Amino acid sequence: MITHAPKNIIHRPLHPASLQLATIMITVHHLNNSRSQRVLWLLEELEVPYEIKKYTRAPEGRAPPELLAIHPLGKSPIITDGETTVAESGAIVEYLIQKYGSEKSTVPSSGQLDNLYYNHYAEGSLQPVLTRCEIFSKIPPAMPFFLRPILRFVFNQVHKVLDGPELINHSKMIETHLENRTWFAGGDHPTSADYLMGFTLEHFLSVVPEYAGPRIVEYVKRIQERPAYKHALERGGEYAFLLKN
Repeated sequence: MITHAPKNIIHRPLHPASLQLATIMITVHHLNNSRSQRVLWLLEELEVPYEIKKYTRAPEGRAPPELLAIHPLGKSPIITDGETTVAESGAIVEYLIQKYGSEKSTVPSSGQLDNLYYNHYAEGSLQPVLTRCEIFSKIPPAMPFFLRPILRFVFNQVHKVLDGPELINHSKMIETHLENRTWFAGGDHPTSADYLMGFTLEHFLSVVPEYAGPRIVEYVKRIQERPAYKHALERGGEYAFLLKN
């Protein structure tokens, strides 16, 4: 969801060379251990100045109610850019690249379709499976002790029949795609597809690492070793999806 400035205020896309960086007023409403980490990484790669307003998850893992004052759904990430508010990480990535991007985010002509596909695949196809797996793993421990063995058995069977085969197919496709590529759209630098796939594959390795192939692991390592990514971590703080050394 994007909300715009009043009608007497017009936001026009600016060419990167003409941007007056000192006047940029981007605020990232950043929730710990969330998709907003991908937004910080992108801003660091683009070298666009920004400030962070940090929020901490409630004990049950939900975003705090303070975010409802920024957006009706109260979820992170959200950015404000002057009088413009943008929610949904995919929309935020596209908005920032269109407005502030440069040769650092250009998609090679040979990778246009791959970039488009993985922009939408990350949240549309793979992330729902990972989220379901995570939820199923958290339900049994939260139940009364006498129900836990039964629920573990039930959810393990559901996972075996429903999610396991899907994860195998997802992993095979990604492994094949990354066989001769450093980045999802090809080329020598990350594009929007990588900012979206990066978090999703970090989540993959956190929730169901047994399904991940070696190229997925190497890809996430490559992301997390980038200086811009490390600087984003320094600024963003707590993040649960770092690979263990």
